[in-house]
Amino acid sequence: MKIKAYHKDFDYTYTLGVFETIELLENKPDLVLRVYIKSNSYQNKGIKIISEICKNNKIDLIESDNTISRLSKKDNCFAVAIIKKYSMELNNANHVVLVNPGDMGNMGTIIRTMLGFNYTNLAIIRPGVDVFDPRVVRASMGALFNINFEYFDSFSDYLKKYPHRIIYPLMLKGAKNIHLIEPDNSRHSLIFGNESSGLSDDFLKYGQSIFIPHSDKIDSLNLSMALGIALCHFSKNEFIVKEVLR
Repeated sequence: MKIKAYHKDFDYTYTLGVFETIELLENKPDLVLRVYIKSNSYQNKGIKIISEICKNNKIDLIESDNTISRLSKKDNCFAVAIIKKYSMELNNANHVVLVNPGDMGNMGTIIRTMLGFNYTNLAIIRPGVDVFDPRVVRASMGALFNINFEYFDSFSDYLKKYPHRIIYPLMLKGAKNIHLIEPDNSRHSLIFGNESSGLSDDFLKYGQSIFIPHSDKIDSLNLSMALGIALCHFSKNEFIVKEVLR
């Protein structure tokens, strides 16, 4: 089977790089179809880890410079893993909900940021970015394989499936300063609009709308920045006891 450059209609996707390939192999080895490595990559410490995991899980490890160069434009891409696409559902922990996200790089950054603050449930309201696009996988540094994600045709569909949660739409017109919200153990959903237009005024009727205060020298914050600030705030009780990072 010749692997072609990614298209959203394919039933497979792939990683582009050693780090995200390791993340995939460590978290979802049963979905990996095969792994390609460059012929001159054996001195790379990550390749040794990949080789060992493939051996333990009976995954084909193939040297193919041509396949990697066809899929990646970067000279420093030493590993590509082909993975079967999969579907999943969210669990009952806290959720991040993205309404019509459109930027591949932002999506990857958001997923990695979520994982950094122990948010592992992502709802995406269509139309929205394809999380399986290799550009998203790479931008997330493989964090995609550590979270749950689920697509919905509308925000109403999301609420029907996951009711009885505190809803916090993040909006420029939000009714309450985020710093006045004291996080507790209640299950909640943080709702964010897309990069260009944010959330519509319709979301003011859901739950407690909030805003992130900033200086008047800018119009608004980048989506991934706003999400990072919100997740840091709502997870502070979990991390406040940490005296050192590691």
